[in-house]
Amino acid sequence: MSLLLEFKEAVLIAWAALRANKLRSALTTLGIVIGIVTVTLMGSAIAGLNTAFKKSISGIGADVLYVQRFGWFMGEAEWRASRNRRPLTLQHGRDIERLSEFAQAVSVESNGQGTVEFERRKAKGVWIAGNNEQSLEVRGLALTAGRWLSGSDVQSGRAVCVIGAYLAERFFPFGGAIGSKVKINEVPYEVVGILEKQGSFFDGSNMDNQIVIPITRFTDNFTRWPDLVLAVKVRDPAQIDDAKEEVNGIMRKVRRLAPDQDNDFAINQQDALVAFFNRVGGTIALVGLFITSLSLFVGGIGIMNIMFVSVAERTKEIGIRKAIGAKRRTILVQFLVEAATITLLAGLVGLMIAWPLTLVINEFLAATMPWWLVGVALVVSVMTGIVSGFIPAWRAARMDPVDALRAE
Repeated sequence: MSLLLEFKEAVLIAWAALRANKLRSALTTLGIVIGIVTVTLMGSAIAGLNTAFKKSISGIGADVLYVQRFGWFMGEAEWRASRNRRPLTLQHGRDIERLSEFAQAVSVESNGQGTVEFERRKAKGVWIAGNNEQSLEVRGLALTAGRWLSGSDVQSGRAVCVIGAYLAERFFPFGGAIGSKVKINEVPYEVVGILEKQGSFFDGSNMDNQIVIPITRFTDNFTRWPDLVLAVKVRDPAQIDDAKEEVNGIMRKVRRLAPDQDNDFAINQQDALVAFFNRVGGTIALVGLFITSLSLFVGGIGIMNIMFVSVAERTKEIGIRKAIGAKRRTILVQFLVEAATITLLAGLVGLMIAWPLTLVINEFLAATMPWWLVGVALVVSVMTGIVSGFIPAWRAARMDPVDALRAE
């Protein structure tokens, strides 16, 4: 008998055995179902976070350097040693723009939170961003109406603003935003532009709930000593390392640092954020893998036990099949297919449970169930059955037909 025919016959026998013991098979699969639900939900959450992170990180820009007082991921000791660093200034941004050969645009930025009002409508916790005329290009933003901040707006500190899509929909549902006056922390500003919708950042913050004002106005109305960020967009991404060295030299020069002095500033870039996210994502994945392995291990023990019971109950059947010419391989395949069928059905049930749960989770956190994850879940189900059922199947295959026929 060919292997294909043996496999077909094994599937039919396995299906008949499962139908004959429906309740026992259902109870046996519970551990596998829980394990598959766990691995699927964990994988969906990680896949969703990766997608959201990649979408959000594109706004940071692989070709942008961020000059700041502190590094993004400084340890406590490093932060304590550098907490008294001098603040960055608007002039530092102008110096980089004037002296750098690699810089295409330089954005001087700072931000805070505040309350925005229009007539009787009010929005609290709005992200207030102080920008200059080059921030639109550096931040990769786009407008749906109006204009961006001009050089004269920034230089004179005019009370003008560009509002996010969420604020535009909330305050001006019927249009008419351009030219209207809104109040930011009780100070009136004229709306000159509306940002294109951006969605949420990977941490869940609403990027459309922002309002942009000239950085000079920000320093007047919010704080005279803001924690500025100098974002430098490089002309050619391939020259990002050269640009970083150049910006480092410019900052040391304009801040008058001696050759033996350490930098009193930091130059951050997208790579650091990606590396940090990968480390965190890897840790989450390892924890998820450990939890999933425990669930599948418990489920696998249940499958192994029930297969031992199945072999014991069908000892005489095994003896008859061997007596009429069935090979060891045939018996082995029969019970392996039965175990794999049980776990495959458990995997399908687990996916049927995980799918709606993923949709629910997606309402609160980023989660998605790609097709490759479905495939992985089914493969894991089948492999769990094969591994768990191998010892019982091997014992059945090695039975002596005479002893098997004598069994009561």
